[in-house]
Amino acid sequence: MPVRFAEDHELGRVNELRKQVNDLHVAGRPDFFRPGFPRELADHIDTIRNDPEQKIVVCERDGAICGFAVLHHMIKPETPFMKVRDYLDIDEFCVDEAYRRTGAGTEMIEFIRAYAKEKGLSRIELNMWEFNREALAFYEAVGFSTYRRYLEMKL
Repeated sequence: MPVRFAEDHELGRVNELRKQVNDLHVAGRPDFFRPGFPRELADHIDTIRNDPEQKIVVCERDGAICGFAVLHHMIKPETPFMKVRDYLDIDEFCVDEAYRRTGAGTEMIEFIRAYAKEKGLSRIELNMWEFNREALAFYEAVGFSTYRRYLEMKL
């Protein structure tokens, strides 16, 4: 199953998968996420594509895009409290529901890991929403671990 960087003609399919992620987020946290997939959200793929610090990875199976990830090379400057942080952030990640548990996600993570090493980076980060237990189980299975949490108190 080839994993590679996306081509322009594949961005429509990437947006279909991005809508799946948005729908999942709306269902899990309707207090944060807006329903639907408005033009502004669809057009954001062009901003990502044109940013030299971001890459879109796709996974292909049987001639169809079955997964994608948005990668963002991040450099956070030193502060009085923290050292410089230079890392690869997985900003978006999705495997089509029909292709989950087929190895597609694992292959994308392996590709991303190799890309980060090639860039000389020593870490990959991502954030996720706590309600998405299936994603958490996957990320832990491929080697991610929690190093920070956000907590809330609803009033």
